[in-house]
Amino acid sequence: MPEAQSYQNHVRKLPMPYMVMALIVVANILWSAYRLLGGLSVDHVMAFLVAIALFIMALSARTQTLTVQNRVVRLEMRHRFHALLPADVAARACALPVPQIVSLRFASDTELPELVNEVLAGQLTDAKAIKQRVKEWQADHLRA
Repeated sequence: MPEAQSYQNHVRKLPMPYMVMALIVVANILWSAYRLLGGLSVDHVMAFLVAIALFIMALSARTQTLTVQNRVVRLEMRHRFHALLPADVAARACALPVPQIVSLRFASDTELPELVNEVLAGQLTDAKAIKQRVKEWQADHLRA
């Protein structure tokens, strides 16, 4: 069973296979650039362009994954807002910026209304500050 999640340990670190892939992609770019500087040829140019394309694809895949994750969290939180808050407050909470909504995701149902009111009142604006105020941390072990 995973350890209890909290503000101190909630950041998701990339698994080892992704780190190895990143190192390989960067090494490929460096090697291709070295070969390209050693002598200009069609093969060297194409190898360098493919290396850059692989880097862009890896970066794009990670960015798109995080975007989809944020959309799912936003949908989950809209549902929670409507279930736990008065209709007018829920409507205003749904319009909050995504980083604030994602930060509120970690709050328990009992403390969510108070935190939402503080965010809407402008007392809490920073995502880090919102997460630090959470007392009953709701773990999320299914993040991308």
